[in-house]
Amino acid sequence: MAAHAERVSAVSVRGLVRRFGQRTVLDGLDLDIAPGEFVALLGRSGSGKSTLLRAVAGLDYDVVGGGELRVPREVAVAFQDSRLLPWLRVLDNVVLGIPGDARERGRRALAEVGLGGRERAWPDQLSGGEQQRVALARCLVREPAVLLADEPFGALDALTRIRMHDLLRELCARHRPAVLLVTHDVDEAVELADRVVVLEEGRIALDVPITLPAPRSHRDPLFQSHRDRLLLALGITEGTTP
Repeated sequence: MAAHAERVSAVSVRGLVRRFGQRTVLDGLDLDIAPGEFVALLGRSGSGKSTLLRAVAGLDYDVVGGGELRVPREVAVAFQDSRLLPWLRVLDNVVLGIPGDARERGRRALAEVGLGGRERAWPDQLSGGEQQRVALARCLVREPAVLLADEPFGALDALTRIRMHDLLRELCARHRPAVLLVTHDVDEAVELADRVVVLEEGRIALDVPITLPAPRSHRDPLFQSHRDRLLLALGITEGTTP
């Protein structure tokens, strides 16, 4: 379980072990995320990406393992699907579970993600991209010190994904949470992150700082250099099917 510390504003993971049956998914993993830092997490299927995110979120109950996690109390999680409750209107979904009257904060958060005026819409009246915007507003309204995102754009079409990248970049620059993004998309990782971490067999195989200025162009030779290095770490070379 994650240990919550009152004055900690960044994530610290030490010697993290997680086992499922006879299989060790995380094997003595160490990771630090500084306040305001954006870390993208890559790895092949089964490398432990989502297991690490769930551990940091405090969602891996009754697991076998050990290690130490120091995580702020103010954590928000965005998943691949928006997980909106269909029987609640958009604003009610955003402020669900927040004590007191948070509706004005919820309206401001919706305005930030470009959905001002849609507070009374039902989730099924929104597109997939709009639903993910609501999910981001639900995270923002909690003013998280840490934002955890598990492939939040994986189900979106390419154009909507580009728009969501721009939005996430703007929101993170404005609110400055520490971010841990799990993704299978190498381009997405290089485009958004300050650092990209590659997991292999439950350990960190590569930890690369990304110093490209924003906005980042895929045509930039340094972008391509980072991309090629990460693909190689994932075992993907030219002509190899991911």
